[in-house]
Amino acid sequence: MDGFPGLGTLINVGAIVIGSTVGMAVGHRLREATRTVITDGLGLITLLLAASMCVSIADPALVAAVGPGVPVLVVLGAILIGGLTGSVLRIEQGLEGAAAQLQAWAFRRRVGGPGDAHVARERFVEGWLTASLVFCVGPLAILGSLSDGMGNGIEQLALKSVLDAFAALAFAATFGFGVVLSAASVAVVQGGLTLVGVLLGSVVPDAHIAALTVTGGLLLGGIGLRLLNIRNIAVGDMLPALVVAPMLTQAVVLLR
Repeated sequence: MDGFPGLGTLINVGAIVIGSTVGMAVGHRLREATRTVITDGLGLITLLLAASMCVSIADPALVAAVGPGVPVLVVLGAILIGGLTGSVLRIEQGLEGAAAQLQAWAFRRRVGGPGDAHVARERFVEGWLTASLVFCVGPLAILGSLSDGMGNGIEQLALKSVLDAFAALAFAATFGFGVVLSAASVAVVQGGLTLVGVLLGSVVPDAHIAALTVTGGLLLGGIGLRLLNIRNIAVGDMLPALVVAPMLTQAVVLLR
């Protein structure tokens, strides 16, 4: 599928806005039990996607680049270093603070008064943060954006757009307006990855992409556990691991 770099992300953003808008329109008609079932279903699917990403730990290109048994150590190092960095920088706290400010602005614009601001803020923050991480950390977001930037087509992002539209509908039915603004997160993250693809062209090694994909799979698994209310993992603090993973891979390659 032809087009200009970034077309796939624009389609993705539009799909999220449409899906979340429909979700908010029908959300009040859903019982709380129904919303819970929808969220649990998304949690299970998120874990399935995470597992499919983690399979890349055995990717031949990654194993050949760093050696047998080393990919696990690379991902472990990425998670530990990235998590430590994110914790020191308080990334998740910053994300939640930014979301709270956006919510306060949006809430005033929509209802013209404070209302039950505490409850609304919690739902907004959870919706914006959860939806943003789910939409931005997946393998299609990373690989699709890079493929778009390198001129290899937008098919992966087109598929992701369909999946995200349905996910946004379900999220918005539960969390509300915060899910709509996750489209902005997608635009920034995928737009940045598309730019990386444009700049690097086809020189991005498969091994580095595999390490990044596995790391993203683990973070996505953390989101799944949050959705299922099993454990509230600070996934936001671990986001730097997505940058550390390919850097560690390159370091191992140079040291071999």
